[in-house]
Formats: sequence, structure tokens, C-alpha cells
Amino acid sequence: MIAQQISIFAENKPGRLAAVTHILAKEKINIRATTISTSDTFGVINLLVDDPKKAQKVLTAAGMMVQMRDVLAVELDDKPGGLDRLTQLLYKENINVNNAYGFVVESYERAIFVVDVDQIEKAEKLIEKNNFKTLDTEGLTSAEPFHYTKY
Repeated sequence: MIAQQISIFAENKPGRLAAVTHILAKEKINIRATTISTSDTFGVINLLVDDPKKAQKVLTAAGMMVQMRDVLAVELDDKPGGLDRLTQLLYKENINVNNAYGFVVESYERAIFVVDVDQIEKAEKLIEKNNFKTLDTEGLTSAEPFHYTKY
């Protein structure tokens, strides 16, 4: 399954992130995950949201430079080697990872690794053939974060 990621290109200065979050909050669009990377004066805000098409529309209407990208959200075992199994598989098939980030859903059970690759159709088939589960936007929206049971 394919999910969509929203990427916002913005100047690296105070208020840019706040402008994005304000618009999304006003439109009742829920942010499920985010990464921000910068290089000197510009940066990229990557978001997984519950309604990527609406997010792209409202952010673009606000004058922001927005791109929607297809990504794979891959469920992994939350244990040593869980991510390595996936990255080795991609490497062996010469699939390049352009961007990626992850988060834990159930501590010591499962995590989600969001990956933007150069050959998404090939990667999707390969991943599913090797018994990984992928989530679409709806699946990501319904994924519940882990809860600590031990203190």
C-alpha cells in the first residue's frame, strides 16, 4: 500500500512551522508524524497527515510551496535488526532511499518506517513479497502510538 507525505519547502526562519501548523489546525487536519530538515536558509517540513489532499490544497492556497509524494509506510518489528532487514532488502535490489523516518507504535512490538525511494513500485512489490506489511494513509491515521505500561 502507498501512503502520501506532504513536503513543505520554507525559509529557515521563525514562524514558518507555526504558519503550517496553524493552517492545518484551523482546517482540522491531524498531523500523525513530522520531520524537519534544514540547509542554511531553507528547509523541508515533511508531514504525514490524515487528509493529505486537503492539506496540500490549503497550504498551497496560503502561498506555500507544497509537494505531495508517495511513500511506503512499512511495519517493522521493534527489536534489534528490524530496520536492518528492510534496508538490506532495498540495498540488494539497488533501491535508493531518498528520505526516511520512523516511529514506534507498540514498544518492543512494532514500529513504522516511512520511506521515500527512487523506485516505489518495485520497492512496494519487493517489500510485500518479503512479508512486510505496508500502511496507506488511512492505516497510518488509525495507528495508535504506544503506551508505556512500565515505569
